[in-house]
Amino acid sequence: MTALSLTSSNFRNPAILLAGPVDHAMYANFRSQLAQAPAEGLIVIELSTLGGDPEVARMMGEDVRFHSENDLSRRFVFLGKAAIYSAGTTFMGFFTRPNRYLTRGTRLMIHERKLTKTISVDGPLTACVANLQATLNEIEASIRIQNEGFANLIVGSSVSMEEVLQRAPTNWYIEATEARDLGLIEAVI
Repeated sequence: MTALSLTSSNFRNPAILLAGPVDHAMYANFRSQLAQAPAEGLIVIELSTLGGDPEVARMMGEDVRFHSENDLSRRFVFLGKAAIYSAGTTFMGFFTRPNRYLTRGTRLMIHERKLTKTISVDGPLTACVANLQATLNEIEASIRIQNEGFANLIVGSSVSMEEVLQRAPTNWYIEATEARDLGLIEAVI
């Protein structure tokens, strides 16, 4: 479907309503509502979240990407409401910028992934090196995945990757009109 700009009347009855933590329960709810969504036309996905599991956000996002690329009779549009933090912003990044909308006063929050891990160095030296290397590999892979999400989010905007990488470590909050002005979303509803 053509990516024409939408108005508030287009968002009256979202096909998919999601609220709460981005977790496996939300994913099951999302998949269930996606299966019941209309076979053609506008499919609004409304979300409000304080964050959650970034890998679940990526799974939901990949579903949107897959359906958007393979079902051209439907247009999938994101509507963020009140708070789109962390994993919610990751999910929003899977929608093309013309298909991203926020309600007035909504805040986005972008931050780096977090890791809490205790490493025990105990045993044969080669095993110690392997344990430390495995943790380093995990961190490096997570940074690459995180940065892929940042890159998706800023496509078509005036935000550079350098700015995201500078601001994300301290939790970057962006109000809806600022997100629009930066080109992160299409419009504020």
